[in-house]
Amino acid sequence: MPYTIGVPKETEAGERLVALVPEVVMRLTKAGATVIVERGAGSSAYYQDADYEKVGATLGSREEAFGADILVKVRPPSEEEIPLMKQGGAYIGFMEPLDNPRLSMSIAARGTTALSMELVPRISRAQKMDALSALSSIGGYRAVLLASTILPKFFPLLTTAAGTVRPSNVLVLGAGVAGLQAIATARRLGAKVSAYDIRDAVAEEVQSLGASFVELEIESQDSSDSGGYAKALVAEKAKQQVKLLVPFIGKSDVVVTTALIPGRAAPLLISEEAVKAMGEGSVIVDMAASNGGNCELTVPGETVVKHGVTIVGTRNLTSDMPVHASQLYGRTLLAMLQDFTDENGFVPNEEDEVFTGSCVTRVGDVVHERVKSLLN
Repeated sequence: MPYTIGVPKETEAGERLVALVPEVVMRLTKAGATVIVERGAGSSAYYQDADYEKVGATLGSREEAFGADILVKVRPPSEEEIPLMKQGGAYIGFMEPLDNPRLSMSIAARGTTALSMELVPRISRAQKMDALSALSSIGGYRAVLLASTILPKFFPLLTTAAGTVRPSNVLVLGAGVAGLQAIATARRLGAKVSAYDIRDAVAEEVQSLGASFVELEIESQDSSDSGGYAKALVAEKAKQQVKLLVPFIGKSDVVVTTALIPGRAAPLLISEEAVKAMGEGSVIVDMAASNGGNCELTVPGETVVKHGVTIVGTRNLTSDMPVHASQLYGRTLLAMLQDFTDENGFVPNEEDEVFTGSCVTRVGDVVHERVKSLLN
């Protein structure tokens, strides 16, 4: 009997993505899986039930989707949804295990083998499974577009019969995947772009996109850990960094912040002093709002105006682009499914570093060391 993969509708407020799009479902059904899609699961991302039926999916109820051998989701299962999961089944999707480790205990209690997309190791072989990078790129793009519609100025240099309009100054804080996409997008719109990152090694990438790299006179250490994430600066250096950034922020029309470390509060980069230094009508888009924000005045989930500056604290920018975000996320799930399933269903592989790096729960226990340490 073919194994089943369940795709439920996302119910968290504001979430419009769907875990698997029809293109991915078609590949899975051809490989022998039965894909059970909850009716209406893809509608908010503009994928209709008929689109799934055409590629061989089985439309079902919420209970049927959750009861599949392998459950795939965008948002972590809620405490109310976990009892619907198949006892001893498998889960692949976002879990936020470093931010909400207690949820992992509830999932483990179902006997579920759960793979967290946040914890996929950043190694070459796993690039096709790197959902965080795929969605961060969309977020960086969307952040700049959002800022451009709020800013009461043009982004590009314009020469008209009435005179010349100077280009807007855009500062991007953090030059990871989201930051680099934000830089590239702002440049395409014609803005004058600069960027800052605690990792000097990314200066060349920033400059290759046509932006200038901001260098602060701050003592530096190796600022990348083995997982590829920026390390948190020690307290004294962090304070120094915030103060040194004030003049650069002050002369910017738009600031996009992207500094986010999984499992930690977002580092402070923009003080109230820096916001006061910006001109009225300026815009800050804080992409780290979900973890508290990089700006001292960010209100997570809201857009506020402080000292004449609009501060956008949207938690989920990727949800504004559900078509392509769902496509990219679904392809990362497909890569995981292809590696850890065969004709009989889910196949755990304790010898595979992608499996061991992303596996949070197994055989009734929380097995990921970082997550376990947060539960002690």
